[in-house]
Amino acid sequence: MIDLNADLGEGFGNWTLTDDDALLACVTSANVACGFHAGDASVMRRVCDAAAAGGVRIGAQVSYRDLAGFGRRSMDVPPAELTAEIAYQIGALRVFAQAAGSTVSYVKPHGALYNRAVWDDDQAAAVVAGIRLAGGGLAVLGLPGSRLLAHAAEAGLPAVEEAFADRAYTPQGTLVPRGEPGAVVHDADDVVRRSVGMAVERAVTGADGSRIPVSARSLCVHGDTPGAAALARRVRTALEEAGVAVRAFT
Repeated sequence: MIDLNADLGEGFGNWTLTDDDALLACVTSANVACGFHAGDASVMRRVCDAAAAGGVRIGAQVSYRDLAGFGRRSMDVPPAELTAEIAYQIGALRVFAQAAGSTVSYVKPHGALYNRAVWDDDQAAAVVAGIRLAGGGLAVLGLPGSRLLAHAAEAGLPAVEEAFADRAYTPQGTLVPRGEPGAVVHDADDVVRRSVGMAVERAVTGADGSRIPVSARSLCVHGDTPGAAALARRVRTALEEAGVAVRAFT
């Protein structure tokens, strides 16, 4: 059994990026942008309404305050400030989730914050403190072995490991930085093969050709990848044909 998640609501005003409705027909968990890297009140409300109607779990995709850089620029935010900003983003999304008859079930950092919280104790602890400040004992979605998941577990929050269908891995099991060649896997057939391998064989081929163990309860397909919805449909179909039940982890 594995969860399939994607980043949704990554629009702002008249600008749109993700095909939210098509992705919601494929995934079991939706990482909804909360306004700091993308998303605004109207976008959050629309995506929450659609997710609730489709029985898709709603997660808060929290980020550094970086609309211009789409949340992909690392920032040295003081821990106390970051804690408050995480709680603020969760609270904003929770209003729309509850209005739609659902709830925010989990939290997943976005972009630079996600990668920073893999190794930075202070930033990881600040994210978890923000989640606790928001209340509700929310699950935390992150990279296996990350400081984020370690702090989440220490705080008594469900720590959920995830893998990435369309991202290259280093031999250490971390993601190849987006600025490096080959960081994103664009070949759809390769993405599908990797997805099944990670769910069934619990392993993936790294950027250097080595086999890397993968432990994941959730699999991410990036919503901003060209053709993301069609790719997510292929991934889900391939997983189910391989005998993997695709279900939300919350």
